[in-house]
Amino acid sequence: MWWGGRGQSFNIAPQKEEPEMGVRRGKGLGGGVCHLKGANGDDVEKEKNLEEAEGEQILAWAPGVRKGLEPEMPGTLICSNLRVTFQPHGWQRSQETPLSSEYDFSLANIGRLEAVHGPSRVQLLRPGSLLKFIPEEILIHGQDFRLLRVGFEAGGLEPQAFQVTMAIVQARAQNSPAQQYAGITLSQAGQSSDSRKPPIPLLETIEDWETERKKQAARGWRVSTVNERFDVATSLPRYFWVPNRTLDSEIRRAFGHFHQGRGPRLSWHHPGGSDLLRCGGFYTASDPNKEDIRAVESMLQAGHSDVVLVDTMDELPSLADVQLAHLRLRALCLPDSSVAEDKWFSALEGTRWLDYTRSCLRKASDISVLVTSRVRSVVLQERGDRDFNGLLSSLVQLLSAPEARTLLGFQSLVQREWVAAGHPFLTRLGGSGASEEAPVFLLFLDCVWQLLQQFPAEFEFSEFFLLALHDSVRVPDTLTFLRDTPWERGKQSGQFNNYTQVYTPGFPGAGNSINPQLSVWDWNLRYSNKQILQFRNPGYDPEHCPDSWLPRQQPSFMVPGPPSSVWLFSRGSLTPLNQLCPWRDSPSLLAVSSRWLPRPAISSESLADQEWGLPSHWGACPLPPGLLLPGCLGPQIRLWRRCYLRGRPEVQFSMGMKYTRDTLSLPIIYFRRDISI
Repeated sequence: MWWGGRGQSFNIAPQKEEPEMGVRRGKGLGGGVCHLKGANGDDVEKEKNLEEAEGEQILAWAPGVRKGLEPEMPGTLICSNLRVTFQPHGWQRSQETPLSSEYDFSLANIGRLEAVHGPSRVQLLRPGSLLKFIPEEILIHGQDFRLLRVGFEAGGLEPQAFQVTMAIVQARAQNSPAQQYAGITLSQAGQSSDSRKPPIPLLETIEDWETERKKQAARGWRVSTVNERFDVATSLPRYFWVPNRTLDSEIRRAFGHFHQGRGPRLSWHHPGGSDLLRCGGFYTASDPNKEDIRAVESMLQAGHSDVVLVDTMDELPSLADVQLAHLRLRALCLPDSSVAEDKWFSALEGTRWLDYTRSCLRKASDISVLVTSRVRSVVLQERGDRDFNGLLSSLVQLLSAPEARTLLGFQSLVQREWVAAGHPFLTRLGGSGASEEAPVFLLFLDCVWQLLQQFPAEFEFSEFFLLALHDSVRVPDTLTFLRDTPWERGKQSGQFNNYTQVYTPGFPGAGNSINPQLSVWDWNLRYSNKQILQFRNPGYDPEHCPDSWLPRQQPSFMVPGPPSSVWLFSRGSLTPLNQLCPWRDSPSLLAVSSRWLPRPAISSESLADQEWGLPSHWGACPLPPGLLLPGCLGPQIRLWRRCYLRGRPEVQFSMGMKYTRDTLSLPIIYFRRDISI
């Protein structure tokens, strides 16, 4: 049964014809009407203008007032089986940006729901709870730190307030996490599916990978099709880069000796000659033959005599640590946090979120020095290869490659190192119901924001763009963040046959739940042109663009490493290894002479001095152009206020935040919509 207004229960009458997304021809709230069927079969007119997606059902609605704003905003609170939205009087969804509204909260994004009656009566409503009173207002806390506070009108409308609140509670209880992230049909949004072109390469075709390889000038690498049917690893992309001289048959055997079949692949080729690779942990229980071991060593060396294995998780938090820190941070930033004002900053340090951000930046800085100081192969190794490998690889490229700091370059970076590489977005963001929730990607965005604060002229994109991306991870519009692997995205979108992993060219028809051509990077379907202009950083210095960077393959840029050397980078220092593989001693790699033994580095700067200054007969090498080494000391790592404190604007004001009229009007910042008293 669906709750309706004024104590009645309604079923939605089917529309005679399907309207275009966001183009329902009404007069807006207060003028447009939606015809519903009441319990007695009579037509009931309801004043609302919610544009329903396919499969969306209105469960309840109630007139209300958006509180926390000056002046307060009257409108209607609407609950459906996909979202909760507040629609101000006179508001109408734009035809140009049909996919989202600044007033929408997907059910998956609701982290906490509170009902309030009087000055002291507050009830926390969990999925399946029973409301004990008729609320005067409700507070919806988003997991993205947004806040929606709605007060209900008096004068005989109390049943509606009760019904819409209970509808939200029941919708959250009845919808499984997978259903909450089931997606919305967008086949009629924007241009037709035949004419729409992704704003950036989605890396779903071999042509996309070949184009990217040529852009990086990775001449020693090729695009492998060994995983085209996902029979090597479903968490890997269909295509990836491997050394030219490595056969696909060797790749198939070698990858079987790594955790989840995630063997070494190229992440990024440095213009000076170094290569940054990533892989899963060695599967030590396997028993590879000599040919397999040679193939593994060849892929890890990637044609270099100097190889550095990086223990990714060394000195970084565990997934459980990240999740706990994020929960503590969110609780601290709630408007009703019980922490006293004079203890707020110490409580912030107690969350450990800033410490983990600092650790990630420090380690990425160290790896950047390793990549840029000598011509070598640097291999990031994490057991699962799906979380911190992506974070570190992305940060290293941001620190070392100016093209990654452009708007298109950064989007391509996220698509390649996170989406295509198989980061389990759905699981880590709590959408699968599993116990492995940990917002690693949000931690990465915080790290990027820190870099933006320290090097404002080096980045083409702005803080507003990072906020938009931060808030897009729980919006059920596209498949970008709604699945854990490329295989799951392809299967959901109809690119694969039902009972096989065989790829089927082309895109699905209108009957599929999500149009796979629409990605999170289709910003023009969510934001207006005026808002998208705010994605660009006005302080960006064009002199830092890729065209002004050093030429590709500049021979004098980097110096070669020691002959046939293998290193383990752990706890800020390089330790020599006698072998690359854990299964047996490898006579093909020489032990490192004692004259190469380094001193432990206590910072990225000392590691840089050590790397560029040793051995002395090579001479010192200047800091490479374009390389950024961020500061990681206490006050240099700051709280991302516009993200985490937007539900507590009074805290932002007390911290010296300044607002402008244009800034307050941007939905991507959510200042106006999240202010609470």
